[in-house]
Amino acid sequence: MPLSRARRSTFAIFALNGFLLGMWVVNIPEIRDRTGASTAVLGYLLLLLGGAALIGMQAGGRFIDRFGSRVVVVTASLALSVCLIGPGLATNTAGLAVALGLLGAFNGVIDVAQNAQAVEVEREYGRTIISGFHAFFSLGGLLASLIGGGLIALGVDVRVMLAGAGVLGILVTFAARPALLRPSPGTTRESGTPRAHAPWTLRVVILSLLAFMLLLSEGVAYDWSTVHLHDSLGASKTVAAWAFGAFSVTMTLVRLVADRVVARIGAAAYVQRAALVGAVGLLGAALAPNAAVAIAAWAVFGVGLAGCVPQFFSAAGNIDPSAAGTYLARVTGTGYLGLLAGPAVIGILTNWVSLTTAFAVPIVGCLVAGLLAPSALRKEQA
Repeated sequence: MPLSRARRSTFAIFALNGFLLGMWVVNIPEIRDRTGASTAVLGYLLLLLGGAALIGMQAGGRFIDRFGSRVVVVTASLALSVCLIGPGLATNTAGLAVALGLLGAFNGVIDVAQNAQAVEVEREYGRTIISGFHAFFSLGGLLASLIGGGLIALGVDVRVMLAGAGVLGILVTFAARPALLRPSPGTTRESGTPRAHAPWTLRVVILSLLAFMLLLSEGVAYDWSTVHLHDSLGASKTVAAWAFGAFSVTMTLVRLVADRVVARIGAAAYVQRAALVGAVGLLGAALAPNAAVAIAAWAVFGVGLAGCVPQFFSAAGNIDPSAAGTYLARVTGTGYLGLLAGPAVIGILTNWVSLTTAFAVPIVGCLVAGLLAPSALRKEQA
């Protein structure tokens, strides 16, 4: 019973993280207008948010190795809930920059901490359950889009909306806290003792590279799927939005069942096959003759990517439990770089080639990830 409660509480933390981030995302246009930020300035501010998250991930890894993931999850979740109101209160770009810096930093910390807690729960269960946690993150984001969109339609003030979401975050965090797993003996560092040795082994490098390539591909879906349908296939903006919707839905649904497949065939075999499905899906989107085929192809792309990255996080967290935070921070941080870089790489390439030709980068990334997966996810190393 305590273990099942820990699992449910970790589900709640992942869902909450996705919900809080989603509430920020759906309010970006309103916050941009309130602060008077231009599109170009907003781009720099979003880059600041991403950079702060990367710093938060590395700091979070060290805190986890010192205090355990439970303490860091609760602290970062409460801080993120409080900081969510910041962008809504900002009245100029300087204030928004400070607010996004704090939001990004605490999101980076909780990103690593919640994955570390998920790995600990998975380790206690003795079977693969990591993808399910990521499914709840996606569900939280979808919930935010529905609730946030509805509140916006009703004309609710952005400050009230974000403050309400923050209060909900605090309540959920306190409700989840008692059931979260405490660190096992020997997995945290005593005060005054040296940090655990966490070298950059070949396996860590490959795991980081795999996360980078597949999160780069995921970032392309986020920022370019709708543009692809609208610009390359002439779809209306409404129809074009269905491309990302199809990708998001299949990502969420597959994450709910991926653990069962991994338990049957193993993580390495799963990533090999799923990454190939992802490559085929994106190739299908690039070659699609019309919007309907492209939407279906983006859905297939989501099927392929959905369960891969959680396997890398699980592997990183199990390399050495005494340095799990550090290893997770490295893999998640490198992967996050890919998520940020993917859309930018595609945008730069479109200066010389068509958008669909630029999709060759993530397609090759998926194929390489499938090729390298056995080197990092061999069963005897897990």
